[in-house]
Amino acid sequence: MKLHGYFRSSAAFRVRIALNLKGLAYDNAFVHLRKGDQKSAAYLGLNPQALVPTLEDGPHALTQSLAIVEYLEETRPSPPLLPKTPHERARVRALAQIVACDIHPVDNLRVLQYLAKELKADEAAVARWFNHWIATGFSGLEAMLAKDKATGRFCHGDTPGLADICLVPQVFNSKRHNLDLAPYPTISRIFDACMALPAFDAAQPSKQPDAEP
Repeated sequence: MKLHGYFRSSAAFRVRIALNLKGLAYDNAFVHLRKGDQKSAAYLGLNPQALVPTLEDGPHALTQSLAIVEYLEETRPSPPLLPKTPHERARVRALAQIVACDIHPVDNLRVLQYLAKELKADEAAVARWFNHWIATGFSGLEAMLAKDKATGRFCHGDTPGLADICLVPQVFNSKRHNLDLAPYPTISRIFDACMALPAFDAAQPSKQPDAEP
């Protein structure tokens, strides 16, 4: 397998965690988003959206991080990243999608660049935008995690899974942009539990070969 990604991409971070949790070896192919590598003809041939990650598995080029993680779950089911029952799976997917579908799309690099370059938002305004949408999403996510007995050491029970895979990169983003995490004690507790595991720690941006300051 070959993972095309960028060290700071939240979506690529999710896939790195999933691969690590499943103990799957992979090669890296680095796509420098700020230099525009994603717009090269060669990369567009793999991923016409010009986004990361792309996972090559034999003849298949897979895109979209949640689809990739679910593909790994279906093709390499052990250890599982989703619980057994439909109700539990729906809960975990909902938690994951709060991050992947509600927070991340309005805060990713191309959106922030559009705000700055096309709409002429200054650095402070872009930072307010970024943290506003994280805080909005985290408020609901914190309440859902804190009130539900299904929450354990991790987002669902005492085994890390799909929801944690999505949560951890978003917490990294919030820390990088100095969002106050005090209102989100359950999120912070789960984040710390995840980062104590080698699979999460090894996937973090600063430990990738293409990492930059």
